[in-house]
Amino acid sequence: MPSARPALAAAIGAALMLAATLVAQPALAWRAAEQVKTYPVSGRTAPELYVSIGENGPVISGDRRAIAHTTFKLTWGRDYREQPDGSCVIARNVPKLIITYTLPKPRENLPPAVAARWQRFYDGLAAHERVHGQHIIEMVEAIEAVSVGLSAPADPGCRKVRALLQSHLKRLSDEQRARGRDFDRIEMGEGGNVQTLVLNLLTGR
Repeated sequence: MPSARPALAAAIGAALMLAATLVAQPALAWRAAEQVKTYPVSGRTAPELYVSIGENGPVISGDRRAIAHTTFKLTWGRDYREQPDGSCVIARNVPKLIITYTLPKPRENLPPAVAARWQRFYDGLAAHERVHGQHIIEMVEAIEAVSVGLSAPADPGCRKVRALLQSHLKRLSDEQRARGRDFDRIEMGEGGNVQTLVLNLLTGR
């Protein structure tokens, strides 16, 4: 009867190789959830629609309204681990990101020529807001990169590493806001894309 030892050794070796392969595989990457919300605008001509946008657009500060707007909700699944040497490390930081684009939508069916102009206007606005969405995604990616493995020495209770993480969060959030403002300044300035979209809606170019 042949010995079972070679077969057992081969089985153990195969199991170890499989385990090593599973460990080496990267974790599934997270993905942002994106959704579109609309607000109603009235009118059957381009000027009427644009006036209604000014009256009904999303409020962004005080009583100032926007044509379109991007917001987000971000939560984290963090794993703080106290180490034998007394330090604390963030072993895992998985984001859950929901991005919401708010865009105008006519209350009623439009005449064909106006509808075609409106669709070009809407598509351009949506593309503009998706750039803001991408800025947000890149901010979250930067937060994830800087936080996983972040540690602080002599940190029972992980209070120091939490404070250290907060400093990075503020910096990256400020950078994202500045980036958005710079983008809007160009897009909405003289000859910018959003200004052109509005003019083309109103003039039918």
